[in-house]
Amino acid sequence: MNRNGTDGKRGRRGTTALLALTLAGGLLLTGCGGDDDASSGAKDTTSDSRGGSAPMPAPDRPRGEGEQRYDGGTSSGGARESGEGEKNGDSREIAPDPDYLSTFALDVDTASYGYARRTLSEGRLPDPSTVRPEEFVNSFRQDYERPDGDGFSVTVDGARTDDDDWSLVRVGLATRPAERQSERPPAALTFVIDVSGSMAEPGRLDLAQEALGTMTDRLRDDDSVAIVTFSDEAETVLPMTRLGDRRGRVHDAIDGLEPMESTNLGAGVETGYETAVEGRREGATNRVVLVSDALANTGDTDADTILERVATERREHGVTLFGVGVGSDYGDALMERLADEGDGHTTYVSTTEDAREVFSEQLPRHIELTARDAKAQVAFDPETVAEFRLVGYDNRQVADEDFRDDRVDGGEVGPGHTVTALYAVRTRSGADGHLATATVRWLDPDSRTPHEESGVVETDALDDSVWDADRGLRVTATAAYFADALRTSDDGYDHGGSLPGAPGLSELSERADRLADRTEDEDLRELAEAIEDANRLA
Repeated sequence: MNRNGTDGKRGRRGTTALLALTLAGGLLLTGCGGDDDASSGAKDTTSDSRGGSAPMPAPDRPRGEGEQRYDGGTSSGGARESGEGEKNGDSREIAPDPDYLSTFALDVDTASYGYARRTLSEGRLPDPSTVRPEEFVNSFRQDYERPDGDGFSVTVDGARTDDDDWSLVRVGLATRPAERQSERPPAALTFVIDVSGSMAEPGRLDLAQEALGTMTDRLRDDDSVAIVTFSDEAETVLPMTRLGDRRGRVHDAIDGLEPMESTNLGAGVETGYETAVEGRREGATNRVVLVSDALANTGDTDADTILERVATERREHGVTLFGVGVGSDYGDALMERLADEGDGHTTYVSTTEDAREVFSEQLPRHIELTARDAKAQVAFDPETVAEFRLVGYDNRQVADEDFRDDRVDGGEVGPGHTVTALYAVRTRSGADGHLATATVRWLDPDSRTPHEESGVVETDALDDSVWDADRGLRVTATAAYFADALRTSDDGYDHGGSLPGAPGLSELSERADRLADRTEDEDLRELAEAIEDANRLA
């Protein structure tokens, strides 16, 4: 899935010798599936260009005085000193040279938002280091246009904020709808389940057992399941088993799980991948599903070390990782790193309803892949844009020149997904015309053939106010402002965050409450309640 590495591997972070501008610029996103939300009025165009090798530099364009690059959420703003903004573990810095490209790997994680909700409901503010704005934004379904086949549609729109010349620009990417259970490829799922002592807490192992039992009844007869447990050691309690008439065997293995001793997560992951490879099925989607509070305390506890031991299984056999976090004390950083480096993604569950949604609804949607190594690039026009900042995606950045280097890791995406990237953009006074071009590049999961899709947005497509925009953009803005306030305010949470036009939590709570009332959407009601909790605790 992107990320921090060398030699053309995971996500080499971006500020290197940068292109002045590229008209083939690029885009973004895909998050959590859906179809009920926003943006019927989104203004965009799309084009398709198959293949491609290296990005072509655009001719030099004049740059205005004081222009700054805001890339990957790492830049704090042209008016700030370079050291400012590095609070709460936030890696913000001003790029050394102006640049109008933003490049990152796609991501469909949502665990950060789920864990924040759990923490707030228990009367605690979340640690700012666990707040990832893109996971807040991508926890909500968006009604982007869907492509006919594999690949992505690209939607770009935006609206003005209350700050002069500042807008929020939304880049949305969607895959085709998920197929019915009967139409997807068969699955070979290896569940790696934490049975350490910490999993005895209510809402951990018991929650996983109930949800896994429900999921077992809903999977198809031609799907296969294996179960590996780990505490101080790892054990394969059920080898890869074709369901058919053997569901009782799977239920017995699930029901027999009991909390034991310490947490040797490294041994669990290694044994899980070995079991997945031993039971690997050609023509099926082979996946490891890790269910844990990720509080490793025995054996290897470093994600890089753990995953290096299973590098062959990941790279040669294409086994991907789906991390499911549980527990009020949760190793968020370790679980996210495991999923990132394991070409997968994470979610978090805290209730029976969450668990059933994840195992019975989300997991079947996540079984199939429609794109591998998907990366996005957004090119802003320097004639209309003075500065910009990507909200979140801090650890998903890719060097701009690596956008079309298919050796560089991207994100794995399945059908039924949408992901949103939000930018804060300051336009030039009186600017009119082209604002940005967003492009996504991905590899066919079977043939590894590269494809691209693009969308553009003009300045006249920006709505007058983000709070009067379509429902989807309002939801996106609310979630982003909420995350931004939680992770950037070090002297009181009601001062709003660092994003342009950021309201205080009191105002944001009122806006979220009205939005939830009008839509009667349960997910938005939960968002409004979380903001209310944060406002009360601030």
